[in-house]
Amino acid sequence: MSTIVVGYVASPEGEAAWAWAVDHARTTSARLVVIASDAPHPDVSPETVVEQLESRLGEAGVEHEVAHFVGSGGAADAILDHANRHDASLVVIGQRRRSPVGKLVLGSTSQRILLEADCPVVAVKAPR
Repeated sequence: MSTIVVGYVASPEGEAAWAWAVDHARTTSARLVVIASDAPHPDVSPETVVEQLESRLGEAGVEHEVAHFVGSGGAADAILDHANRHDASLVVIGQRRRSPVGKLVLGSTSQRILLEADCPVVAVKAPR
Protein backbone atom coordinates (compact mmCIF):
# COMPACT_ATOMS: atom_id res chain seq x y z
CA MET A 1 0.00 0.00 0.00
CA SER A 2 1.37 3.40 -0.93
CA THR A 3 1.48 6.33 1.45
CA ILE A 4 0.63 9.96 0.78
CA VAL A 5 1.94 12.65 3.15
CA VAL A 6 -0.03 15.89 3.24
CA GLY A 7 0.80 19.10 5.06
CA TYR A 8 -2.26 20.64 6.67
CA VAL A 9 -2.88 24.10 8.03
CA ALA A 10 -6.34 25.54 8.70
CA SER A 11 -6.47 27.83 5.65
CA PRO A 12 -8.02 27.72 2.17
CA GLU A 13 -4.72 26.34 0.84
CA GLY A 14 -4.55 23.71 3.56
CA GLU A 15 -8.14 22.65 2.91
CA ALA A 16 -7.47 22.41 -0.83
CA ALA A 17 -4.41 20.20 -0.24
CA TRP A 18 -6.41 18.12 2.26
CA ALA A 19 -9.33 17.59 -0.15
CA TRP A 20 -7.02 16.64 -3.04
CA ALA A 21 -5.03 14.22 -0.88
CA VAL A 22 -8.14 12.55 0.58
CA ASP A 23 -9.64 12.12 -2.89
CA HIS A 24 -6.39 10.73 -4.28
CA ALA A 25 -5.97 8.38 -1.30
CA ARG A 26 -9.50 7.05 -1.86
CA THR A 27 -8.91 6.61 -5.59
CA THR A 28 -5.58 4.81 -5.17
CA SER A 29 -6.34 3.00 -1.88
CA ALA A 30 -3.35 4.77 -0.35
CA ARG A 31 -2.72 5.42 3.32
CA LEU A 32 -2.78 9.12 4.25
CA VAL A 33 -0.35 10.67 6.74
CA VAL A 34 -1.45 14.19 7.71
CA ILE A 35 1.06 16.58 9.25
CA ALA A 36 -0.96 19.30 10.99
CA SER A 37 0.40 22.71 11.89
CA ASP A 38 -0.50 24.85 14.85
CA ALA A 39 -4.14 25.49 15.61
CA PRO A 40 -5.77 28.38 13.72
CA HIS A 41 -6.75 30.13 16.95
CA PRO A 42 -4.96 30.30 20.30
CA ASP A 43 -8.11 28.91 21.97
CA VAL A 44 -7.86 25.65 19.98
CA SER A 45 -5.37 23.10 21.26
CA PRO A 46 -3.20 21.00 18.93
CA GLU A 47 -4.93 17.93 20.36
CA THR A 48 -8.32 19.30 19.27
CA VAL A 49 -7.03 19.90 15.73
CA VAL A 50 -5.71 16.31 15.57
CA GLU A 51 -9.01 14.93 16.91
CA GLN A 52 -11.00 16.90 14.31
CA LEU A 53 -8.77 15.68 11.48
CA GLU A 54 -8.99 12.09 12.75
CA SER A 55 -12.78 12.35 12.77
CA ARG A 56 -12.92 13.77 9.25
CA LEU A 57 -10.62 11.04 7.94
CA GLY A 58 -12.69 8.36 9.66
CA GLU A 59 -15.80 9.70 7.94
CA ALA A 60 -13.94 9.71 4.60
CA GLY A 61 -13.05 6.05 5.07
CA VAL A 62 -9.34 6.57 4.45
CA GLU A 63 -6.63 4.63 6.31
CA HIS A 64 -4.66 7.34 8.06
CA GLU A 65 -2.33 8.74 10.68
CA VAL A 66 -2.39 12.32 11.95
CA ALA A 67 0.57 14.02 13.60
CA HIS A 68 0.97 17.53 14.94
CA PHE A 69 4.39 18.88 14.14
CA VAL A 70 6.38 20.46 16.92
CA GLY A 71 9.91 21.67 17.20
CA SER A 72 12.13 24.34 15.82
CA GLY A 73 12.51 22.69 12.40
CA GLY A 74 9.07 23.69 11.25
CA ALA A 75 6.65 22.26 8.74
CA ALA A 76 9.16 21.45 5.99
CA ASP A 77 11.27 19.30 8.31
CA ALA A 78 8.20 17.50 9.68
CA ILE A 79 6.76 16.78 6.22
CA LEU A 80 10.09 15.64 4.78
CA ASP A 81 10.82 13.49 7.84
CA HIS A 82 7.44 11.75 7.67
CA ALA A 83 7.74 11.29 3.90
CA ASN A 84 11.09 9.56 4.38
CA ARG A 85 10.01 7.55 7.41
CA HIS A 86 6.88 6.25 5.66
CA ASP A 87 8.58 5.82 2.27
CA ALA A 88 5.89 8.08 0.79
CA SER A 89 4.93 7.75 -2.84
CA LEU A 90 3.64 11.34 -2.90
CA VAL A 91 3.69 14.57 -0.87
CA VAL A 92 0.82 17.06 -1.13
CA ILE A 93 1.10 20.70 -0.04
CA GLY A 94 -1.13 23.74 -0.32
CA GLN A 95 0.18 26.67 -2.32
CA ARG A 96 -0.80 30.30 -2.00
CA ARG A 97 -1.36 32.36 -5.11
CA ARG A 98 1.50 34.79 -5.52
CA SER A 99 2.04 38.21 -7.01
CA PRO A 100 4.63 38.48 -9.81
CA VAL A 101 7.27 39.38 -7.22
CA GLY A 102 6.07 36.63 -4.90
CA LYS A 103 6.48 34.11 -7.70
CA LEU A 104 10.19 34.89 -7.75
CA VAL A 105 10.49 33.46 -4.24
CA LEU A 106 8.12 30.53 -3.80
CA GLY A 107 8.26 30.42 -0.02
CA SER A 108 10.76 28.64 2.15
CA THR A 109 8.52 25.76 3.25
CA SER A 110 7.17 24.96 -0.21
CA GLN A 111 10.54 25.44 -1.84
CA ARG A 112 12.32 23.11 0.58
CA ILE A 113 9.71 20.40 0.15
CA LEU A 114 9.76 20.66 -3.64
CA LEU A 115 13.55 20.57 -3.77
CA GLU A 116 14.29 18.02 -1.05
CA ALA A 117 11.49 15.44 -1.23
CA ASP A 118 12.56 12.06 -2.58
CA CYS A 119 9.15 11.50 -4.17
CA PRO A 120 6.81 13.54 -6.40
CA VAL A 121 5.22 16.61 -4.81
CA VAL A 122 1.81 18.00 -5.74
CA ALA A 123 1.22 21.69 -4.94
CA VAL A 124 -2.51 22.43 -4.79
CA LYS A 125 -3.95 25.95 -5.05
CA ALA A 126 -7.12 27.00 -3.27
CA PRO A 127 -10.05 27.91 -5.50
CA ARG A 128 -10.36 31.61 -6.24
